[in-house]
Amino acid sequence: MPSGGSVSAQAGASLLQLGGTVALLVVGVAVLVLLLRWATGQLQADRAARRRARALPESAARPAAPLPAAAPPRRRATGSHPAGRRVPRNTVATGPTERPHRPLERVAADLRRLARELAMVPGGMPMERRRGLLAAYDDLLVEAAVLLEVPQQLTEVPEEAREFERIRLLGALEAAGLVVTG
Repeated sequence: MPSGGSVSAQAGASLLQLGGTVALLVVGVAVLVLLLRWATGQLQADRAARRRARALPESAARPAAPLPAAAPPRRRATGSHPAGRRVPRNTVATGPTERPHRPLERVAADLRRLARELAMVPGGMPMERRRGLLAAYDDLLVEAAVLLEVPQQLTEVPEEAREFERIRLLGALEAAGLVVTG
């Protein structure tokens, strides 16, 4: 039978071992959280926010410069342009002018070219380039839909559902006779 002193020494050693294990676990979790915050950029954002907060009291402590007195509003002469240019009186203001459309063949060729580029985007390419290609592709899809009078909602759809609208619009354009693939 073990003596009373050795039992308390064993219990103390196991408690010490348990405390060391818990401490290592807490430190490991803290390091993991710190690494995740660094990888997501949250550490840099927090640091920039602290710098802005420190700089704010300095700017708030400075007295604001008095605002200049407002000049009385000027009356514009009849037939004058807001920028000061004269406008002939007998002209009627028209609505927004529609820009000339490109030929459908050029739009289709650009769609095929961008579809090939998007399909062959390498894995290491910056995400901004892919986003730029997708934005240009979306613009061309909308332009082709306007030319063929195909209803489209690509500009109103949220970013998450835009890929589904692209696929639907591609099918509608192909059904209207536009050759997009190939």
